[in-house]
Amino acid sequence: MIKLPGKLPGKGSNKVQGRAQPPAQAKFRRDLTALLGKENCLFSPEDLLTYSYDASNERALPDAVVFPMDAGQVSAVMFYANEHGIPVVPRGAGSGLTGGSVAVNGGIVLVLERMNKIVELDTENLCAVVETGVITAHLQAVAAREGLFYPPDPASKDFSTIGGNIAENAGGMRAAKYGVTKQYVLGLEVVLPNGEIINLGSKCIKDVAGYSMTELFVGSEGTFGIITRAIIKLITLPEIVKTLAICFATIGDAGRVVPLVLKSGVVPCTLEFIDSTCLQAVLNMDSVHGIDHQIPQETKAMLLIEVDGPAHVVDRDAQTVLDICRQSRMLSSRMAETELEREGLWRVRRSIHGAITGLCPKWLEEDISVPPASIPLMLERLQELARRENLRILSFGHYADGNIHLSVSEQDTPLSPERAGVVKALIFSETVKLGGRIAAEHGIGSVKKEYLGLNLDDATLNFAMRLKKMVDPRGILNPGKVFPDRVWSEAFGADHKSVDIDK
Repeated sequence: MIKLPGKLPGKGSNKVQGRAQPPAQAKFRRDLTALLGKENCLFSPEDLLTYSYDASNERALPDAVVFPMDAGQVSAVMFYANEHGIPVVPRGAGSGLTGGSVAVNGGIVLVLERMNKIVELDTENLCAVVETGVITAHLQAVAAREGLFYPPDPASKDFSTIGGNIAENAGGMRAAKYGVTKQYVLGLEVVLPNGEIINLGSKCIKDVAGYSMTELFVGSEGTFGIITRAIIKLITLPEIVKTLAICFATIGDAGRVVPLVLKSGVVPCTLEFIDSTCLQAVLNMDSVHGIDHQIPQETKAMLLIEVDGPAHVVDRDAQTVLDICRQSRMLSSRMAETELEREGLWRVRRSIHGAITGLCPKWLEEDISVPPASIPLMLERLQELARRENLRILSFGHYADGNIHLSVSEQDTPLSPERAGVVKALIFSETVKLGGRIAAEHGIGSVKKEYLGLNLDDATLNFAMRLKKMVDPRGILNPGKVFPDRVWSEAFGADHKSVDIDK
């Protein structure tokens, strides 16, 4: 017997409002197969298990997995689901870290990976029209062949999709100079929860034809509508890039560099921070063998700094950065002379997640942001928290835009679920005290929803839910995400029961 929606044990009661009588299980499967074709639907337990998780620790079985080929099929699925009150969870590559594509209420997981065409590369208007399932790195490579550049650079770019990036408003390592995904979304094609297809924005730089609604769907985590196509802004590819790795004896020394660099007028393309534990874990891996002799033993922090642009400007900016680092008591510096050396330095940064599994098999992963000038103080408070609570807290991230990624464990074992909740609350409390946010670029999903009130007051949360309820009055689109359970219950009712679908 299948339940729609299936309530995940231990989760809040995220209700779907006003459910009509759902179809029986056999009819449910026949209906979806008729809409999309047998080859685009999965129902077996083994297949459902494959789509029951993302890159977070969240797990929940859907009742069906479907693969639409175009916006028309997405519309048909949404019309059907809305008619019967069945939850729908949109999914790109499933690389999210906060449970956003997990069907915590059961229902249909709608996978958009087969809608993966670059429809148009407009080299005259510097933009691209792409379907939602286009891989981010693929768009970057296609644009680069024409001398164009798509700057957003999430660590998952080799497998994450443009639609997923838009839904999460992904950032990445180049955000300090180039901004995040929302700066590059000119227009969207969106399927609403009732199946209606709308088109927002255009290729025009100036466009005030009606309300500016495009950004309503950017960062909405699949709760407002399903993005099926996007108009993406491109810029000219930078002439050259220079990459520097700078080592420091203390976190404080490294932290002092950031405001000095920004005040100097240099806008680094990337300014990444890696603490000593992360650095040593990576250096112990064979994949980065050959750079360890460049790292002084007393190193407690490394900055990976990149400047790009016209050659004469980049040479000047790189020298300015080096001068500032010398004044801030750097231990050593290294500038990549070849593309191979540059790739080697970046391998250090991109290998962190894999490397630290050798220290502990499971970490509490957090993604916070504070005003950039507050990063040194935030890192000090994290070190104090680690000492006080006998924790191991590893930190790295996008220093210039205030985004810190944290990996937390006990000294030699993973945190228990109960302990993880306590530690998470302590980290978020310190973050908020410094004017920070509990999520920088990974979203809220189901993992952080109960903490959202630390950043948004009740009036703001209620306004956001009124918007949600306006576009999705039955609450079928990605229920149980973003909003705390209390807000879901107040909006959609606390007494609704899951409905069994008979065989």
